[in-house]
Amino acid sequence: MPSAVEIRPLARDDDRSGLSCGDAELDRFFEHYAGQNQFKLHLAVTYVAAVEGRIFGFATVTPSSLERAAVPSARLRKRLPRYPLPVLRLARLGVDVRAQGLGIGKALLRHVLTLAIEQRDRLGCVGVVADAKPGAVAFYGGLGFVALEGVREGLLISEPLPMFLGIETIAVALAG
Repeated sequence: MPSAVEIRPLARDDDRSGLSCGDAELDRFFEHYAGQNQFKLHLAVTYVAAVEGRIFGFATVTPSSLERAAVPSARLRKRLPRYPLPVLRLARLGVDVRAQGLGIGKALLRHVLTLAIEQRDRLGCVGVVADAKPGAVAFYGGLGFVALEGVREGLLISEPLPMFLGIETIAVALAG
């Protein structure tokens, strides 16, 4: 990964037109909706990975909740109350094709996991739910995320699969 990568919140005046992730949906979201969701609707915050002012990747997060029954760990489920549990949702993650394989995606994900720890300490958070596109399921699975079967938003094959990573696992990973 380039050493001068800055991860920061999207700014209103950032040029969002030059990013190409190789996925038209992600590109369209970043160019047309990330700013609207952040600055007008206040639904989510998008963090960007920039090198010398040029954006090479982004991650969009939003607070969310998860029903206790959906938590994949029986041990964790047993300890949790029976009301919706706070999580940080990683709604979108994209890296420009010219920067893929350089660690930008992992740096953005590490930033998101750090945000989850901050949320845990300030507001409460039991983990991160990543909306994994079909091509990214193996990536998230390799990092310890577990599919939340039965939590899918839709039934189409191309729709994201929600995957969960518990806050205790996140804390250990970030400490190591």
